[in-house]
Amino acid sequence: MLDLQKITNDWTLFLDRDGVLNHEKENDYVLNTLEFVMYENSITAIPILNQLFNRIIVTTNQKGIGKQLMTEDDLSEIHALMLNKIAEVGGKLDHIYYCTDLDDNSPNRKPQPGMAFKAKQAFPDIDLSKSIMVGNRISDMKFGRNAGMYTVFVATTHPETPFPDPHIDLRFPDLHSFALACATVKKSTK
Repeated sequence: MLDLQKITNDWTLFLDRDGVLNHEKENDYVLNTLEFVMYENSITAIPILNQLFNRIIVTTNQKGIGKQLMTEDDLSEIHALMLNKIAEVGGKLDHIYYCTDLDDNSPNRKPQPGMAFKAKQAFPDIDLSKSIMVGNRISDMKFGRNAGMYTVFVATTHPETPFPDPHIDLRFPDLHSFALACATVKKSTK
């Protein structure tokens, strides 16, 4: 079980995108920058989390590309907008991994842990046993577990998800609440 007091600056934070950083379209895909709307409090959460974690990595399934509803250029534009909004408040993301595969059993498609292993390969200092996956779906939680991480569920889009659940260590209303809880614990342990 995750104990926020154990988090040190060498830990890595993995984040899902849709429903964690930005509004998720119900049963549809965010296809372009006009449809991409970030949660205001997720933008301000990132600089707080940057102070607490060594790296912040986004892992996102993007079937919309595989279904040819959008292009990788569309996704690049969305991610450039997201990074700019975060940078405007002094935050940063270290890398964004995405999976366009349509096959649910693809090794890189969550809940399979491929994107976490890619991050570990690119950043050898990542210790997956000192990593947390934050997501808004059970598939995100399974991804975290499959990669050997702790998990945090944010109830932005699926508040009906039962808790406690064996795949979920902690639950928060949103990313900002999680960031504040981590910061508060960090202050109290100094």
